Amino acid sequence: MYHYTVNSESFKELMGSIFGVLLLDKIDRSVWTRHMDGMGESNSSPQKSTPANGIQVIARAAEILRVLKNDNSGLSLGRIAERVGLPRSTVQRIVNALVSQGFVMTTAAEGGLRLGPEIQSLAAAGRIDVAELIRPMLAELARKTGETVDLAVFRTDHMVFVDQAVGTQRLRTVSAVGETFPMITTANGKAVLAMLDDELAASLTARALKTDDAPQKTLSEIIAQIEEIRESGLAWDFDEHTDGISAVGMAFTEPSGMVYALSIPVPSHRFSKSKDRLAHLLSETVKKITSVLD
Repeated sequence: MYHYTVNSESFKELMGSIFGVLLLDKIDRSVWTRHMDGMGESNSSPQKSTPANGIQVIARAAEILRVLKNDNSGLSLGRIAERVGLPRSTVQRIVNALVSQGFVMTTAAEGGLRLGPEIQSLAAAGRIDVAELIRPMLAELARKTGETVDLAVFRTDHMVFVDQAVGTQRLRTVSAVGETFPMITTANGKAVLAMLDDELAASLTARALKTDDAPQKTLSEIIAQIEEIRESGLAWDFDEHTDGISAVGMAFTEPSGMVYALSIPVPSHRFSKSKDRLAHLLSETVKKITSVLD
């Protein structure tokens, strides 16, 4: 299931590009410039708005949004002002502008302020289409190895296949987009488990071990395997998920926090001879991917 956060770089860029227009349209500029760094001091005549003033408005609005992001229960104006270190009157003007644009909303229960629905819309618009972005790198890896390259994303307690670059070998593996994979018997699943925190990884593993098709392994054995993957970055599947198919996989995260895995499934009869080369090329590709996503 997709969820959006307000902590991705793409979202920050979107916010930076719109706040100057939206907020400065809503905040009276002559009033605002009388209350910049010398808040509370009144000037006898309005000052002309400058680009620096607009930048400061954006920065202060962003800081207020970050405070609200960290407390979804709702905050009063006074609490917000205290946390951002600004006068209540300044926070009031900025919040009014944010509310008018849907970035902030009032909670019905206690009248506190929290993030509004427009935040999710912006986050969705700024979300990176990882499959589209890295498809050329998948194709290059498939060309170099001659093998099929799979891209899967972590969803709740399983992996979902989202893209594939088909290899040139006559005998090759092919999966359908949307197909799901278990966590503890696949290279992509185990790679993702190694990216998760200890508690979640153990919980998912214990749950998977209770299924009918679970491998004949103990929880401690799989946890030890996850620790090895964390050290090397590489996860292996030697005929575990499908008899006759082996694979090597690596996981990575995109800016919004979603976890993906790239894997190279290969017919087992030729995997043992090529696995070291495949692992090396896979590692290089994942490094390129993370540098692009960063």
